Amino acid sequence: MPRKEALKMTPQRRHILRALRSRHWHPTADEVYAEVRRDLPRISLGTVYRNLEILANTGLIQKLATAGPQKRYDGNPVRHFHLRCRRCGKLEDAPVQEGFDPLAFLADPAGYVVEGYVLEYLGLCASCREADAHARDNRSPAPS
Repeated sequence: MPRKEALKMTPQRRHILRALRSRHWHPTADEVYAEVRRDLPRISLGTVYRNLEILANTGLIQKLATAGPQKRYDGNPVRHFHLRCRRCGKLEDAPVQEGFDPLAFLADPAGYVVEGYVLEYLGLCASCREADAHARDNRSPAPS
């Protein structure tokens, strides 16, 4: 795998990295492709996929394999955790307390040598909770 220092920053990679870091989001490869095509209309989806893998393997971005059915990417390479809405799939950074260490809660690794971890909280986002409440409020009362 190429190291950060040895990685040639091609125009395509530069645009992909800029798209990931331009705003706070966790896009799929297809979403990155749509974003990058605005500036590079001739870029192929295969080029985006290959470069996302290279950028993830070098540690410049994160590949979030646990965030629902599609892989998502995060322009923030620093380890952090996520919240995912189980209904709409929205993915956000989870605000955790300073110094939080998930390994401290691992009672018995059952012979494993733990090399890393992924933490994702699941629940309902505010929009989905609000939609549920609105749907409950608008239900017709049952006939007596």
